[in-house]
Amino acid sequence: MDIPPSPPVIFARSRRMAARQRMAAGERAGHGVSTIARELAEDIVDRLGFLRETFDNALVLGDRTGALIRHLEAQGTQVIPADPAPLDGMAQIDEEAPIDGGPFSLIVTLGLLDTVNDLPGALVLMRRALKPGGLMIASFAAAGILPTLRAAMLEADGDRPAPRIHPQVDVRAAGQLLTRLGYADPVVDGWGFDIGFDSFDQLVGDLRAQALNNVLARSGPPLLRAAVATARARFEASRDADGLIRERFEFVTLTGRNAAPRF
Repeated sequence: MDIPPSPPVIFARSRRMAARQRMAAGERAGHGVSTIARELAEDIVDRLGFLRETFDNALVLGDRTGALIRHLEAQGTQVIPADPAPLDGMAQIDEEAPIDGGPFSLIVTLGLLDTVNDLPGALVLMRRALKPGGLMIASFAAAGILPTLRAAMLEADGDRPAPRIHPQVDVRAAGQLLTRLGYADPVVDGWGFDIGFDSFDQLVGDLRAQALNNVLARSGPPLLRAAVATARARFEASRDADGLIRERFEFVTLTGRNAAPRF
């Protein structure tokens, strides 16, 4: 019997864990940044409100604001808060391993699946952890995110560009993936928003504070001082009339159900 090939190692598990633990430490120290986490959680709350559906139990991964967890608990849902990293008050869940504690009526993952090495495998494992008819919602960074930063980093690297920013999933490809993996009622949509920054350094600092920094297994050589200055100048050349540099954040949200058995 042929053994399916292992997925390529694109992201370093250790770097991913360290980034999330650093994010949590910043939050405990009172200087966390939660812009992205807040937008993702509020979007899921809106989606669930549109469905007008209640859930007996739920697994919620990556809700750093607690907004989605509080919304579900207010409706009587028993929620297990979780994260890939060993963080206080959360169950540690490896998205690329079988999920314990189920089956669940709802599984939500926020801002995480863009840094797993085996995205199809992670989606299959979530489907298997759902009750028949159970709902999966996953939101994560999509193709087109951080275009101004990407351009700045390319200019800084010159003729020998290095991997600096993560490869991203295209919205159309994500839709085809859900269908292929056996999800019922698959829905995929892309959405995004702009954030204004005072400087290149503020953007980089905010990305680090939200565990959105580079966690590639092979991230390339560090930028030298001159290259950082080039990237900073290129990024800040995009400053608008109000003095802010606006960066685009693109996300994709996947929604699907574990097909209920037919009798």
